[in-house]
Amino acid sequence: MSKIHKDLANCIRFLTIDAVQKANSGHPGMPMGMADVATVLFRYFLKFNPKNPNWINRDRFVLSAGHGSMLLYSLLYLTGYKSISLNSIKKFRQLNSICAGHPEYHPKTGIETTTGPLGQGIANAVGFALAEEVLKKKIGKNLINHKTYVIAGDGCLMEGISHEAMSLAGHLKLKNLVMLFDNNNISIDGPTSLAVSDNFKKRFQSYGWDYILVDGHNENQIYRALKRVQKAKKPTVISCKTKIGYGSPNKSGKSSSHGSPLGLDEIKLVRKALKWKYKAFEIPNKLIKEWRAIGSKGQLIEKKWNKLIKKHSKKISLIKKNNFKNALNSEKKLAVKEPKSLATRKCSELTLNALTNSNNNLIGGSADLAGSNNTKTKKHKIITPGNFDGNYIHYGVREHAMSGVMNGIALHSNFIPYGGTFLIFSDYCKPSIRLSALMQQRVIYVMTHDSIGLGEDGPTHQPIEQLSGLRSIPNLNVFRPADRIETIECWEHALKTLKTPSVLSLTRQNLDPIRKKYSSNNKCSLGAYEVLRTNKKIKLTILASGSEVNLAIEASHKLAKNKIYSKVISVPCMELFDKQSKSYKNKILNETKNKISIEAGSSDYWKKYVGENGKNFGINEYGKSAPFKEIYKFFGLTKENITSKSKKFINN
Repeated sequence: MSKIHKDLANCIRFLTIDAVQKANSGHPGMPMGMADVATVLFRYFLKFNPKNPNWINRDRFVLSAGHGSMLLYSLLYLTGYKSISLNSIKKFRQLNSICAGHPEYHPKTGIETTTGPLGQGIANAVGFALAEEVLKKKIGKNLINHKTYVIAGDGCLMEGISHEAMSLAGHLKLKNLVMLFDNNNISIDGPTSLAVSDNFKKRFQSYGWDYILVDGHNENQIYRALKRVQKAKKPTVISCKTKIGYGSPNKSGKSSSHGSPLGLDEIKLVRKALKWKYKAFEIPNKLIKEWRAIGSKGQLIEKKWNKLIKKHSKKISLIKKNNFKNALNSEKKLAVKEPKSLATRKCSELTLNALTNSNNNLIGGSADLAGSNNTKTKKHKIITPGNFDGNYIHYGVREHAMSGVMNGIALHSNFIPYGGTFLIFSDYCKPSIRLSALMQQRVIYVMTHDSIGLGEDGPTHQPIEQLSGLRSIPNLNVFRPADRIETIECWEHALKTLKTPSVLSLTRQNLDPIRKKYSSNNKCSLGAYEVLRTNKKIKLTILASGSEVNLAIEASHKLAKNKIYSKVISVPCMELFDKQSKSYKNKILNETKNKISIEAGSSDYWKKYVGENGKNFGINEYGKSAPFKEIYKFFGLTKENITSKSKKFINN
C-alpha cells in the first residue's frame, strides 16, 4: 500500500474520529474500516464534479450504511464540495448542521439521498441505476454513461428490502450498478454470527450478480476489482473484507467501535498506531491539495461532456418536458361528455392513458398487480432485462423494493415514478413513503382496493387504519377521489406538486359521477368543496371521501324528503384542505353546528372536522369476508342507517 494512499485514507479516518468525539455521538467504526475502499473509488474511478454537484452524467454514490455518515461528509469536504466545510464537520450531529447523524438529501450538495433505515439506500441505488439505463436509451450512450456505487453493510443486507432490490437489479441486468459490501462481520449486538450464517457469494450469484472478494485494506486489490467492474455485464458486489474501527488498538474489529466515540485515550493510541501527527480536525495542506486535485478532475470531464451536449440539445430537452395539463383538461371534458359509473382505479387508468401520450417522463409500475391497480395502459412499453426502451416496470411482488426504487428514480433526474399496489400493502411501502416525504420527492403511490369495498378477500386485505397511518406522515398528500373528474384532478395535483409525494387511494367498486359540469379549476386542490346542497338554509354538514361521497349524496337526498336539509362536502385530500385560508375552512365547516363524516375506514382523523359533538360513520374494527354491499350494510354504511341516525343526532 502506497504512503500517499494511507495518508489520504487517514484523512477520512481522523475527520471521522474527531467529529464523533466532539459530538460525543456517532458511528466511527464503519468510516474507519471503509476509508481505503472509498479513497480508491474517489481517487481513480468516481466521475463527479464538486463545482457542479447536479451534473446529470455524474456517477451516483450512495451510502446505504447511513450510520457511517462521516465517511460521506469527509469525502465531500476533502474533494471540495462547497456544501461541507470544516466548520460543518465540527458541528456534526448538531442542530441544523448539514452533517446530520445520518445523511439527509439536499439538492446540489453531493448528498444524493437520505439513508439510515438500513437497506433503503440499496433500493435507491437500484432506482438510480435503472433511471440511468432508461435515460441512456432516450438520449444516447455517448451522452449518458455513468455508474451507481453503493456502500452497504451487514445490517443493510439483513433487511428484507435488500433481497427484493438486489433480486430485481439482477433480473433487469443493471450492469451499471456496483455494491461495495463492507464485510466486517460486526453488528451492534456483536459478531454477525449471532444472527447470520448466509453464504454471501451464493446469495448474490443467485440474484444474477457478479461477486468479487477483496481485502478492503489492500489498495491494489480494491483497484483491480473496481477496474474490472468498469466493463461489467451484470450488477456486481465487491465484498470488501474490512476491520471495523481500523487502526484502533483496543476497539478495532469489535462492536464497541460501531456506535460510540472512541474516547480521548483511545484516539491518542490510534494517532500513534497510524502515525498521524496532526491535531484534531487538522488536515495538512499537502493532503488537502491532493484531495482537491482528485475533486477537480471532474471539471475537465464535464467540460468535454458539455461540448458534446451542445450538439444534442433537442435530446436533452426531451427529458425536461412535462406537458400534462392539456391532456388532463381534454380528459375532464371527455368525462363530462361521457358520464359513466366507474371504479376510480379505472378512472386512473383512463387518466394514465391520456398522460402516456403527452408525458415521456412518467415511469410506471406495479407490484405484480398491474391488472388490478390499472397502472398499465395499452400505450406503455415494458422495461425488460437488458432492454430499457420502455416506461413501465414489472416490480414483481416486491412492494418494499418498488417504493425504494421509485425514490431513486425520482432523485436521479426529471423522471416521475408511480407504482401500484393495494392500499392494505401500503404498510410494506411505508418506510419508503416516509423517505419520499422527508426528501420532498415527487413520487406517486397508486393504492387501489381502498376499503371494505373490495369485498370477499376479507379483513386481511381490507384497509381500515391505513388511511389514518398515511395521513399522519408529514408532507404527504393522501388523495381519495370520488369519481372520474376528481381522479383526474388528483392526478393533476400530484403531478404538479414538485416537493410532495402523493398517495392515490382508489376503489375497486364502481362509483356514479358526482360532478356533471366541466370546470378548468381544480376543485380537488382545495382539499374539500361542496358538491350538493338540498336547500339554501341547512341544518347538517355531511363530509365524506371517495366511495362514500356517493353514499353521502344519497343520504342527503333522503334526509331532504324528511325536510332535513344538508350540504355534502367531498374531502378528496385532508392535507390540502388543512392548508386553506381560515375563511374558506369556516365556510365549509362552520355553517352548521351539526356535522357528520362518512368514510369506510377508521374515523379518528375526521374528528378534527366534526368536533366533539359531531358524529362519525366509519369502521374502527377489522372488516369481514363477504360481498361488499353486505359488508357496508353490516357496518351501518347505508343511506338508511345514516339517515336514521342523523335524524336522531340532529334532534338531540
